[in-house]
Amino acid sequence: MAASNTTRIVILGKTGSGKSSLANTIFGEKDRFTINHTLNSEKTECRAETKSVNGRSITLIDTPGFFDTDRSKEKLKPAIVRCITECAPGPHAFFIVLRVEKFTEQEQAVITELNQYFSEEVFKYATVIFTHGDQLDEGQKIEDAVHQNKLTSELVKKCGGRCHVIDNKYWKNNQQEKYRNNQFQLEELLKSIDKTLKANKGSCYTNKMLQAVDDKIQQEKKCIRQSSGHMSEKEITEQAKDRVYHWLWIKLAGITTGALLGALFGVLSMGREVVTVITNIGAATAGGVIGGMSLGTRVGISALSGAAKGGLTGYLAAEGADSPQEAAERAAKAVVNEALSPFKAL
Repeated sequence: MAASNTTRIVILGKTGSGKSSLANTIFGEKDRFTINHTLNSEKTECRAETKSVNGRSITLIDTPGFFDTDRSKEKLKPAIVRCITECAPGPHAFFIVLRVEKFTEQEQAVITELNQYFSEEVFKYATVIFTHGDQLDEGQKIEDAVHQNKLTSELVKKCGGRCHVIDNKYWKNNQQEKYRNNQFQLEELLKSIDKTLKANKGSCYTNKMLQAVDDKIQQEKKCIRQSSGHMSEKEITEQAKDRVYHWLWIKLAGITTGALLGALFGVLSMGREVVTVITNIGAATAGGVIGGMSLGTRVGISALSGAAKGGLTGYLAAEGADSPQEAAERAAKAVVNEALSPFKAL
């Protein structure tokens, strides 16, 4: 198990893939996490819940559709910031949730985005979970279905071959076949988590962004304890996270959604020459701009430095803002002014 007593798991997937149902199944409850029954749901919240499962403490972080192809990315920014706050200093595992069915262009686009934003380091902590297992052919196992699709096969391979299947509707009390039983699949999933932890020597996935956020949370907890009275440790932790969330949201309002995803999942080492001189959380986030780029965008050192500089400019401009809207307006104005500055002397 990990050094901390709780295993943190971030659940990712397209809206309607069964993320919330998976979380409920793992916790053995019906409605701990809200289920969206329509693909057009505008759910943009990120929710974290902790419970003991088979003798271990697990925190599940249920996210909205970060990789939905038909949703405004800007609306997801608060949820991404909440996810960063909840999983700091980093998750021990990522669950990528997909449905067992023939992939459409949208599902393929989701995997394309995962490949874009996930660094190779993140895939070491990722497991693919397939829902709607009743769609499997009779006698078929999930590994057989995976091999029938090149895209999913490559994704599972990147995740070290880790994949599982559940069915939140039909496999709850299925006693006829061991494989088609959620309890059996849950036990296999927990074993897979243990193997992931062991392979990563008990450490969580982390980066400069997540480490800086965790440091801020610990500072806030210390301050709250000094004046908390009789608050429990859980209440102190939740209040500290809320404070850091609001502080971080204002600071990062000027950063693009892609940059936030890049800061959480992406490759910071691509901008090492920039990141090495960064000493605060805002600059670490600017390094995330680099991780948020597609490979085709990483075409030269000048482009990398420019992206990091733009992100840092937006962060610094947001300093002192009283609201996310004001921060965004300041950041936008600063970045535009900086971009136009070479032409003002003409």
